Order: sequence, then structure tokens, then C-alpha cells
Amino acid sequence: MRVFTTGTRLAAMLLATALLAGCASTKEEQAPDVAEGQLYQEGRAALEDGRYTTAVNRLEAIDTRYPFGEHAEQAQLELIYAYYETNDWEAARAAASRFIRLHPDHPQVDYAYYLRGLAAWEAGRFSLESLRLIDIAKRDLGATRDAYSDFRDLVRNYPNSQYAPDARQRIVYLRNLLARHELEVADFYLRKGAYLAAVKRGRWVIENYPESEGTRDALAVMVEGYLGLNMPERARESLQVLIDNAPDHERLDGRTFDPRYVDAEVSA
Repeated sequence: MRVFTTGTRLAAMLLATALLAGCASTKEEQAPDVAEGQLYQEGRAALEDGRYTTAVNRLEAIDTRYPFGEHAEQAQLELIYAYYETNDWEAARAAASRFIRLHPDHPQVDYAYYLRGLAAWEAGRFSLESLRLIDIAKRDLGATRDAYSDFRDLVRNYPNSQYAPDARQRIVYLRNLLARHELEVADFYLRKGAYLAAVKRGRWVIENYPESEGTRDALAVMVEGYLGLNMPERARESLQVLIDNAPDHERLDGRTFDPRYVDAEVSA
């Protein structure tokens, strides 16, 4: 049994008091009760200085107190960026979606689309990916799909936006990533003997990510899946497409397909 001396108890009490005081001091500050213009100037200054928590505080106050004020629209737009810089991806996406809904004709609405995509992009990242300890393609990619959709919306609706070139580059990366993820799932189905599910995943990649690097592997998945389903004619059709598009694919030996999990062969 642990025994506390009077001095130890006193030290523990002082430490607890200090921790409580520290917690109290880190509570979000209350925005000053000042006019809209001053709140906006303080919010802008905080953004420019990199004091993003203060910027959020001031811009949120404008949104709450002066929803129809002179600076309301611009404050809503800049609040998206402030949320983004504080790593509050969910709040940034919600604020961007709200801005797009309320101000679809705003001259900077493309910026809201772009920030919404960036927030989803960051939410889908994993810190260990750069160390190659985690393959992001094997993880739940819900936020990554959101980013892909957001950037596509930006490019489709505002092809001449200054943010469109960067969005297009990110789309290429995300498309390949999402295709890889589907192929990881398809491979799992093949290993478990769920051949129909594997074929559907392969077809999904081809139909939804036709420009991705994974389309050739998707064809290979379909060949093997059809072999597992004992559908040699469909397997042969898919094999011919694979040969036409990727004659040097690793699963090919000339015009013969070498399955990874299924005990069968097919030639075109």
C-alpha cells in the first residue's frame, strides 16, 4: 500500500491546482464585444500573422453576430481557411459546403471548392505513409474519395480556375490510389474464393477509373475471377483485352494466363 506524507499530499494538491489553472487558461477566448468592422480587422490580422485560433474566434463571431453584415460573406470564406490551418478538416469541409450552398455565384466560390478538397485530402492522409510503414491503399479511404469528388467538381465546374491545375494533378494521384485500393479488395476476394465479388471489383476499376494505372491489373482480376466461376469464355474475352492492352503483364506467359490463386489455365 502506498503511503502519502503530508508533504507529498501538499505537492500533489499544488500540482493539481496548477493543472486546473493551465486548463482554464487554454480555454477558447471570448471574442470582444466590438463592431463588425473591428472583428473583421482583428480576424484578418490574425490570419496574416498565423494566429489561426484567434482568427477562427473572430471570424466565427462575425458569422454569429453579423450574419448579414458587410463582411459576412468574406468572413465565411476566410473561416474555411482558418479551420483548415487549425487542422479541423471536418469544420473546414462543412464551412466550405455551406459557403458553396449560400453563395454559388460568388467570384471566389472556386476557392471554397478547392479548400473543401484540400481538407478531405489532408483528412485522408496518414503520417506513416511517407515512411512506407503503412500502405494507404489498404486503409479506409472515405475521406480520399471525398477529395477525389471535390477536386473533380472543381475542375468540371471551374475548368479555368487558378486552382484547377493543382486539382488535376491531385485527381491523377487519387484516381490511382483509389484503383489500387479496389484491387487490394479484389485480391482479398480471390484469395477467399469469392470470385463474383472479385470480378465486380475489377469491373468497377475499369468503369470508374479507366485512366488509372490499375486497369490492367483489374483485367487480370477479371480473368482469374471468371476462371474461378468456371466461365472460360468470359475469362478468354477478358484475357484477350488484357493481351491487347498489356502484352507484357506479369500474369501472362505469351498468350496464356497464369492465375495466382485458381487452379486453372486459359489461353487466347
